[in-house]
Amino acid sequence: MPPVSFAGLLIQRKGQLAALLGLLALLAAQLTGALLPNVPLFIAASAAGLALDLLLHHRYPHLLALLVRVRFDASTRQLMRDMILLLGLVRLPGFNPTGEWPLVTGLVCAYGAHFACQAVALLIRRNRALPVLTRNVDVSALHLSPAPPRILARQPGRRLLVFMVPATTGLLLSANTEQAVWGLVGVGTSLALFLGGTVWAATWLLRGRRAPGEEAVLEWLEQWLKQYQPTHALYFSGGASSAYQANMWLSTLAALDGRPLIVLRERFMVQKIEATDVPIVCIPKVAHLMTLEHSSLKVMIHPANSGKTSQVLRIPTIKHTFVNHGESDKLSSCNPYAKAYDEVWVAGPAARERYQLADIGVDDRDVVEVGRPQLAPVQPASGPPTGPWTTVLYAPTWEGWTDDPGNTSIMLAGENLVRALLADPGVRLLYKPHPMTGSVDPRAGQADQRIRALIAEANAARAAEPGRADPGARACAELARRTTELDRLAAVAFRASADDTERMLVQSRPQAGRAEAVAAAQEAWEAAFWASLPPWEHQVVVGPRPGIFSCFNQADLLISDVSSVVSDYLSSEKPYAVVNTSGLDEAHYRAAFPTVRAATVLTPDAAGLPEPLAAVRDPELDPLAGARAALKTQLLGPAEPPSLVRFNSAVQALCARADARRARMARSAAGQPGRAEQEEELKETTRARLGDAAPGDAEEPEDSLTA
Repeated sequence: MPPVSFAGLLIQRKGQLAALLGLLALLAAQLTGALLPNVPLFIAASAAGLALDLLLHHRYPHLLALLVRVRFDASTRQLMRDMILLLGLVRLPGFNPTGEWPLVTGLVCAYGAHFACQAVALLIRRNRALPVLTRNVDVSALHLSPAPPRILARQPGRRLLVFMVPATTGLLLSANTEQAVWGLVGVGTSLALFLGGTVWAATWLLRGRRAPGEEAVLEWLEQWLKQYQPTHALYFSGGASSAYQANMWLSTLAALDGRPLIVLRERFMVQKIEATDVPIVCIPKVAHLMTLEHSSLKVMIHPANSGKTSQVLRIPTIKHTFVNHGESDKLSSCNPYAKAYDEVWVAGPAARERYQLADIGVDDRDVVEVGRPQLAPVQPASGPPTGPWTTVLYAPTWEGWTDDPGNTSIMLAGENLVRALLADPGVRLLYKPHPMTGSVDPRAGQADQRIRALIAEANAARAAEPGRADPGARACAELARRTTELDRLAAVAFRASADDTERMLVQSRPQAGRAEAVAAAQEAWEAAFWASLPPWEHQVVVGPRPGIFSCFNQADLLISDVSSVVSDYLSSEKPYAVVNTSGLDEAHYRAAFPTVRAATVLTPDAAGLPEPLAAVRDPELDPLAGARAALKTQLLGPAEPPSLVRFNSAVQALCARADARRARMARSAAGQPGRAEQEEELKETTRARLGDAAPGDAEEPEDSLTA
């Protein structure tokens, strides 16, 4: 997947600027042609201005959004062009001024019809903005209809420009022939288009196409919840770039006993969730969220904190647990907000200890070790590299929301590390930056672009060396075939005019086993992807494909920062290195961050890089193999029982607590005491957390790694 270069980005920005300047220049040329008057200039500038505006709507919608913010929207631009057209006609010596008034009247009526159509479109959008969006849920009872054409419902600027093409053409013909009849025909045609579009759009407000009201939809949701009887749900709220935090839990959620559900809060997030057979319900408003209080839902699993999390925590009938989207030694992994949940589920003993040391108010009895079920695809170490290349994965994390030193190595050490790796003739580099790199600190984004440039330069030099063969056309053809197949399975085909309501209708009946088919196609695509690349070529890996676990399986060595990437990679027990940009000396750095205790610690100048490379190439030079095995257990928990089994047991135990509370509240409402049952529930919960452990197993571990 080719990276987006800084030069390419600069060219794109220059193209947008040139288009904007061209639009203004054509308006000036049109006005000049009208005032002189110069008919050829007048006609050419008028036609080119409208054509360029239409092109901008197709190529540079973000630029047009900026023009809207400065009150230079499509209506203003088209009105200016039309006024200049009328001015030019008046100044033509052979044009009869009496023909001006019918043209003006027709244009005024056309603009009036345009604004009437816009009013109807607004009513349609409000009507079709349902209080709830779903996926994988049968919505036939709601009798939803497909969306109206985009140009009528959601593209007022483009509609005005397209429907005014006949009027502009007619006026320009009048300017060329000095006959008003052509302008009248063109303006009349545009008026007919606006009136016809308005009437057609209005049919979506009639009973047959009108969407159900808020009360009816909420009543339907309540009935569906009673019928489906969900037991546990994944709750997620966040920005567009954070969807991966929820997607990593989809397979785990689907594998649990009971009836799973996914609860979202942002409408756009419905399509950001990857292929799954689990029903998805998006409830944007907090008032409507309370519908879940009277459902059978017992447990909500939270992979991330957000501003909207507190809203769902108000529901007393549901038990809430925080699982996070990855564990690391960063301060953000021990957020004080965690104490708002009923339980905090962590991978292994190290995270439990982390919460104890952080002293943020999380009771140790509320911390449950469940492992990391998502790590099943990560392959274990299989020995030193067998070919001529040592594959090194450099996966720096992003800069984060805080100014904590050492958040990311990309600014202070990234270029030094990459230069050193590229200088080793036996290294093949995989560079996978965090998707949010540069979103807070522009310096991180700039460093990322410089690293990509270094890799491109190194690849060009290697390609020029003799004997550098590519995998061939067959491997590329196989990748293309796998890509087509994966896209077909993973994507849902929507009409260009589809809105959220139509997508909800299209996705109401999931195909059984689709998620498994997508997973198999993804695995086959990843194999074809790596096979299609020259084995000597360095790679910049961005986007959702291939995933980080696939990069783990390709790598012989990981270089990263203190992040969940390190903990996850440790499941393979392969050598890894962590870059220390915190300002601490190595001894204090290892003491402060448990995930570093089995790693080679690199300084920002990359001086210690030969050590982990040697350990990868010769196991006898790897003194940290035993430490990695012990730290793996400390971070991720024991291998038996499997993580998914422990996770499922934790869900069932928390569901039991929710059931016990509901029964207790029912007895309390009936005037019956429930103190004994509450004490018994606490005992059962304690036994469930400890499992069948021996009496001494619940004590503080004395492993040197936790000292």
